[in-house]
Parts: sequence; C-alpha cells; structure tokens
Amino acid sequence: MASSEEEGSVEEKENSRKKTIGPFATAWLTFYNIAMTAGWLVLAIAMARFYMQKGTHKGLYRNIQKTLKFFQTFALLELVHCALGIVRTSVLVTGVQVSSRIFMVWLITNSIRQIQSEHSVVLFLVVWTVTEITRYSYYTFNLLNHLPYFIKWARYNLFIVLYPIGVAGELLTIYAALPYVRKSGMYSLRLPNKYNVSFDYYYFLIIIMCSYIPLFPQLYFHMLRQRRKVLHGEVIIEKDD
Repeated sequence: MASSEEEGSVEEKENSRKKTIGPFATAWLTFYNIAMTAGWLVLAIAMARFYMQKGTHKGLYRNIQKTLKFFQTFALLELVHCALGIVRTSVLVTGVQVSSRIFMVWLITNSIRQIQSEHSVVLFLVVWTVTEITRYSYYTFNLLNHLPYFIKWARYNLFIVLYPIGVAGELLTIYAALPYVRKSGMYSLRLPNKYNVSFDYYYFLIIIMCSYIPLFPQLYFHMLRQRRKVLHGEVIIEKDD
C-alpha cells in the first residue's frame, strides 16, 4: 500500500548492513537518504507556506506537483538498492510500496485534474510527507551511527495513527476519481481492437480499492510487531506459512 513504511528495517538489519556493504555503498545510501529527507522537507515547507498564504488547500497540488513527482519517482532507486543487495529488503515488498505511491501520483491525482482539490488528496499528501521525513531521517542518522531516540520513537509510533489516515486518504481519492474515469474511459481498451484484449480502468480501480481489505491488516499488524521488537526488545517468532 502506498502509505505503508518499508518493512524489514529494524536496527539489527541496519547495523549488519553497514558492516557488509562497504564504504562506497554506505556513502551513496547516506547521500540518497539525506537528499530524500531534504526533498520531503521542501514539500512540507511548500505546503505549509501555500496554506498560510492562500488560506485554502485548493490549488495546493498544482503548486507542489513538480517536486512531489520528482522525489516520489526518484524513489524507484530503492528497487535498484534492493536488487543490488545494498539494502536487505525484499524487491517485491519495496516494488509494491514504491509502485503504489507512483500509481497514486501519476495515474490518479496527476491524470485526473478534477480531483486535485479534494480534501482526501491533502490528507494522504500530509501523511506521506510526515512519514517520509521520519523514515529517511531515520535511515540517515542510522547510517551515520548517531540515531536520536526521538527519531527512532517517531519512526515506530507515528505510523499507528498516520497509516490508517493515509490509507483512508488514498481510498477516498480513488473513489472520487471513479466517476471521471467511467465518463472519460481513460486508460481503457475496448473491443474490438487489433489486440483482441479489453481492459477497463474503472473496474481496475475498484479491484485496487478492494485489495486494501486483505492487505491493510497484514501490513499494519506486521509493523506493530516490528515496533514491539525494536522499542521493547520482544523476540517475535513468525510462523512459516
């Protein structure tokens, strides 16, 4: 899901990773995480400044969309990090999380201008911004061997509230897009055509929304288990399926 935090990032894995990836990879990851932290901070400042100047959220997305699209798309490098083994996270898990974010940005909010001023868009943007500033600063300080406790605390506590709010924002945004998608037929392929294949983007979005039902509890409770392990030192044995 788009709002979920990257899995498998507990301290033990971070410390082990730093010992095995080498100085060049560590330097690159440090630069990458600093850049991403700065990028999302720029977004946070831009959103706050826009609202203070305009007194409304209308037009906010148009104001910050270039920065948002750049840094969210830049996160595709995390797939490269996983594939090269310089971070110990599943390529599949990271791929789902990054692609779902890019899907929300490029194929929903950016493609359907009529929904860009929806409250739900602001909702998930605020959640993403707070989450990513926390996440990337956590990785940065951990790579520098100087992790302040308040960042560690924020990393493993804020999601308790932010994750459900972010998911709600994403679902409401997709729901708001449905009438426009159905009316325009965007990204759909109708029969007959030379490929003899049909695709309805409207029903595809409904399937995406339904997929949140089984996925959200699994990811949410997984993160709760990670929280107990990191903050309270609990040893959690997960059963193999």
